Amino acid sequence: MKVLVINGSPRANQCTATALDEVIKTLQAEGVETELIHVGKTAVRGCIGCNYCRTHGKCVFNDIVNETAKKFEEADGIIIGSPVYFASPNGTLLSFLDRLFFSTPFSKHMKVGAAVVSCRRGGATASFDVLNKYFTISGMQVVGSTYWNQVHGFTAEDVKKDLEGLQTMRNLARNMAFLMKAIADAKEKYGLPKQETDVFTSFPDGK
Repeated sequence: MKVLVINGSPRANQCTATALDEVIKTLQAEGVETELIHVGKTAVRGCIGCNYCRTHGKCVFNDIVNETAKKFEEADGIIIGSPVYFASPNGTLLSFLDRLFFSTPFSKHMKVGAAVVSCRRGGATASFDVLNKYFTISGMQVVGSTYWNQVHGFTAEDVKKDLEGLQTMRNLARNMAFLMKAIADAKEKYGLPKQETDVFTSFPDGK
């Protein structure tokens, strides 16, 4: 099992990183390999809807998105962590995710995804909701914990005092490890669920 961990914070060692580190340590204790990619401080432009990826299998902008795509394809799961800015994830991270999920032609069906958010006070659940939508539209399985996957604090030291938040991160990691192993076992025994893709409702008649 391998999990790709995306840090969407521009600060590599602060609140979001502290939460993700707790997840990583627990995943590794469960025998899961992890790879951390720091996206938040990278210059990432948004999708321009050019559809280059539809004919070339990769984004027209050859940057960290294309570098991450192959790793995402090979991973069993992905964790996306972000600070809360104006009750939403970091804009750089959202540009990265828009392009990563749209430009990659491989199936994400039954991969496992988890969102982790950090905030000083409010906006965590709104940001959590935004990140989870990338998983649910892609046929991925979303991992929960014993509370919403969030920590609170203004600094990394604050987050270390959020004992319930850190507990939530550890339980998230254990749930994720279990779910990935269970899916792999079921895939071998029964195969993956059939996915229908024939219908695409666009109402071209305008009615």
